[in-house]
Amino acid sequence: MRNAIALGDGHVVTTDNSGGIGEKLHDVVAVPDRVTAYFAARVALLEQWAAHADPIAVLIHNFSGEESWAMYVAGVEDVFRESNLDSPKISGSTETNMQLLQSAVAVTIIGKQRVVEEVAELEWYAYGTPLVGNEVLERRGEIASLRLIKEAMDNGLIQKVWPVGSKGILAEYRKLMGDPLVMIEADVDIHSSAGPSTSALLGINVDNIEKARQLLGGQLYKINETNSLRNEI
Repeated sequence: MRNAIALGDGHVVTTDNSGGIGEKLHDVVAVPDRVTAYFAARVALLEQWAAHADPIAVLIHNFSGEESWAMYVAGVEDVFRESNLDSPKISGSTETNMQLLQSAVAVTIIGKQRVVEEVAELEWYAYGTPLVGNEVLERRGEIASLRLIKEAMDNGLIQKVWPVGSKGILAEYRKLMGDPLVMIEADVDIHSSAGPSTSALLGINVDNIEKARQLLGGQLYKINETNSLRNEI
């Protein structure tokens, strides 16, 4: 279940945070607070999907000051709107006693797992280009689309979702497969950070590959396993 924490009774919690990204003078990456919250919520939502869960509540942990709260909420709502989902109730807290020099926010999602039929034969693809920092803003057309992922899930084209984080596609694939030595090839950078999950690993039923390609377009990259490092030890 990747980075989701099971709470019992099918409930899971996922979270992501951002620091030094926002509208404060000393931020490393200058973007609107709404964009910062969008990408934090994006990661947490993808983690929910990886756990086969549907969001039921969102918490925002705001360390940037009261003036950022409304835009953080708007950014979270943007994620659900893009995914064609109703936004669940949003709550949280704001640090008002201390003024930080840099922006800081975390978005936590609580979800409820659904029953999913296991599919024996899946092929794995990377969807979206690994991007980080200002690349995320400059190359948004290369980012994995939440709307299309959700549509593919609803249509039964995708059986499993696994977000890619800062360690890159290879590291996430190894974690997914439970094999720290497996090696892969793909027509995309498998080592670079994917920042706020600009890329995701998708498990696609072999019977649905062409339909998935038609829906997801050119940002879909087949993952091919090569010889394991074990063969070289």
